[in-house]
Amino acid sequence: MKNLVVVLLGGLSGEREISFLTGKACSKALKKKGYKVKEIDAKGDFINKLKKIKPKVVLNALHGRYGEDGFVQSMLEFARIPYTHSGVVASSLAMDKELSRIIFKKNRIKVPKYFLLQKNHQENPSKKIKNKRIRFPIVIKPVNEGSSLGVYICKNKIEFYKNYNKLKKEYDKVLVEEYIPGREIQAAVMGNKAIGAIELIPKRKFYDYTAKYSSNAKTKHIMPAPLLKKKYNEVLRLAKKAHKVLGCRGITRSDFRFFKNSFYLLETNTQPGMTRLSLVPEIARYCGIKFEKLVVWMVKDASINR
Repeated sequence: MKNLVVVLLGGLSGEREISFLTGKACSKALKKKGYKVKEIDAKGDFINKLKKIKPKVVLNALHGRYGEDGFVQSMLEFARIPYTHSGVVASSLAMDKELSRIIFKKNRIKVPKYFLLQKNHQENPSKKIKNKRIRFPIVIKPVNEGSSLGVYICKNKIEFYKNYNKLKKEYDKVLVEEYIPGREIQAAVMGNKAIGAIELIPKRKFYDYTAKYSSNAKTKHIMPAPLLKKKYNEVLRLAKKAHKVLGCRGITRSDFRFFKNSFYLLETNTQPGMTRLSLVPEIARYCGIKFEKLVVWMVKDASINR
């Protein structure tokens, strides 16, 4: 259908609920701007629905596995339907915390010290922690999840084994990394430009799922991040570099820790949230880009062969 934008939302990941919030906010913005919009839940045989409808563009409002990892992107490429955000390869690389870190390190972007634990390997985790010279507290997380799902900060071996055994039941690979205690700085990239960086001061142990999506968590947002001009420009440059080396398109948000005057990149998100509490809209708003304008830009930026 000519000029129809399909907003793909929901999906199958642990972030389904947040995806509905993102998708509905984007739908509302597009309708305000006069677009014809249809929302489709990305589960079951949704790709055939899309083929029948033949939208002009798919706005991909999915988060997490199957929506942000190259899976949906490959189906949209195959169906030749233009879509927003990053393409197949960049999405799958950014979602895989091990592969993305290999690329970041190669391009001289600092990341925390880390290693992988694999479910079926007969290895002694304590020995590996010692060999890699990673001291407690340490962070453990799934290799391919978003929104801080399954992230644990462990102060000692007891906490580590308790949480690692939980993750092992659901995930084949678990990333173990040193805990960087510094400030939480996140930077947004729009197209080829880093537009701004924000500092987050969570009331909780760290900027976890609740701190991200619940206003009751009372996470403090400071925009722009109060850094020296030189350091502010540095974090923007690093976010743009991360976007570029992964081959990202559209909008991304890179999450850093700032410690002892250095930035450590934790991850780059290829489909950041667009909810009321989300950071990219807040950064954009500070830069004079209203929410509706941001969403329209994403739709205009859509393409295939991304």
